[in-house]
Amino acid sequence: MIVNATPNGWEVIYHRAHALLAAQLAGQWRRKDAPARLYETVAAISHHDDLEKEWEEDILTEAGAPKDFTLSTKKDAELGIKKLAALAKNARYRGRWVALLISMHISRLNEPSRGQFPELDKILDEQLQNQQRWRKELGIEKEEVDAAYAFMQWCDRLSLILCQQELPEDERFLEISKGPEGQRYDIMQRSDNLVIVKPWPFQDEKFTVNVETCDLSQVKFESSAELSQALQEAPIKVLEWTFVKS
Repeated sequence: MIVNATPNGWEVIYHRAHALLAAQLAGQWRRKDAPARLYETVAAISHHDDLEKEWEEDILTEAGAPKDFTLSTKKDAELGIKKLAALAKNARYRGRWVALLISMHISRLNEPSRGQFPELDKILDEQLQNQQRWRKELGIEKEEVDAAYAFMQWCDRLSLILCQQELPEDERFLEISKGPEGQRYDIMQRSDNLVIVKPWPFQDEKFTVNVETCDLSQVKFESSAELSQALQEAPIKVLEWTFVKS
């Protein structure tokens, strides 16, 4: 989960909500430049964080605060290996294209950890084999798949920038990442809170996206179960961003 401090406690965004925001952004992309199999690609973006089940996990720091996903430990990594295998398997039920993109996402995030756990190495080897087989079965070139995954990664990164409150102050630009065509994109929030992206990659000249957050007024918790219950009962706050073509 994504955790931001507030004056009275914490703002918590579930990873699945972040993924849904990424899919909203993907759906706004300029149609004539859309990646291959756009709707299936949006489905992969929407479901790429389905392995995260915050309500079933250890979600507290040692100090008793909600644990942001960037604070994962070695123990979390070990427990996450089984979740990776399940994510890769379950993605297949949505079709090979969705499974292919999610498999590539698993590879990108976890290849740097290769060699640390034999179980992880096995999963990573399986992903590379699956990716090659699915590309062949779907009759699609690697370059086209790479472009679709770059699009998925771009939407994921932009969603994280918004959810993690990374928009710079004073109308300064921040790089998002390179898009499916290799073009660099930057984001900036104007003084009137409207958001612009350069170059403009979207279909419409103005649109609004949103994400739901849990607004916690309690700072410290005694257990993950207590925090999970508090999240279920917390008021829901909707964060919105309006993008405009400058």
